[in-house]
Amino acid sequence: MILGVRAHDFGKLPIDALAAQIAAHGLESIQLAPTKAIAGFDTDAGRLSPGFASGVRDAFARRGIRIAVLGCYINLGDPDEARRRPQLARFKEYLRFARDFGCSLVGTETGSLNADFSRHPENGGEEAFQIVLRGVRELVREAEKFGVFVGIEAVERYVISSPRRLRRLVDEVDSPNLQVIYDPVNLLWATNCDRQDEILEEAQVLLGDRICIVHAKDFSAEGGSFRELPAGTGELDYGKVLRWVREHKPGVDVLLENTDPSGIADTVSFMRAAYRDA
Repeated sequence: MILGVRAHDFGKLPIDALAAQIAAHGLESIQLAPTKAIAGFDTDAGRLSPGFASGVRDAFARRGIRIAVLGCYINLGDPDEARRRPQLARFKEYLRFARDFGCSLVGTETGSLNADFSRHPENGGEEAFQIVLRGVRELVREAEKFGVFVGIEAVERYVISSPRRLRRLVDEVDSPNLQVIYDPVNLLWATNCDRQDEILEEAQVLLGDRICIVHAKDFSAEGGSFRELPAGTGELDYGKVLRWVREHKPGVDVLLENTDPSGIADTVSFMRAAYRDA
């Protein structure tokens, strides 16, 4: 595996300072959401250019860090067309400039029927699925023009919430330019985490051929309250996840989430040891 991190877990910093801090922990790749990670870059609408993108790419490359994913999180499930169109346009802009960032993948979750991304009782319904399907098809057609990829991440509370629902989306879009970001913890919640072995197995079997990025964090469901934690500090079966990575995706980028600079050294040590022993 190639071990990396979500860049904005280090805070919002000047590019060179951000790259130096990440490299100091021996990390080799990042998921970069520029508005969350780069100081002074507070809005991205119409601001991307080949020069800006290549400058960001080169700043990280000088430290031996590759941009594995551009994070552009939008609400694909929002039924309001007036709110959804600007979000789709923003994602398309990232697709057009992805190669200038040295990256081939732009990633998002699918969001909710609620504009604020909160859980909605009809997120699992057919109408919500069709809204997301139309948006993803549109984004994938744009990705095809530029030879890049759309990465979709399933989240238990969102419209695309399970391995089966994500597999259906992949099959109905029917394009190799749609790929999967696999975050095991995002498939779990207090109501289903007792079945984590079954759910992770289903994800790996149904989605394995499209998984191109793995996210690494952990969870606790103690007392019925679901909390996300740094990898290695909770209940996720990392043996199962990393055995699958070793056997099926040995060179994949595994990107840490929910980390903190003060404790990331322990998280990196855990991940490297867990991968070695998987």
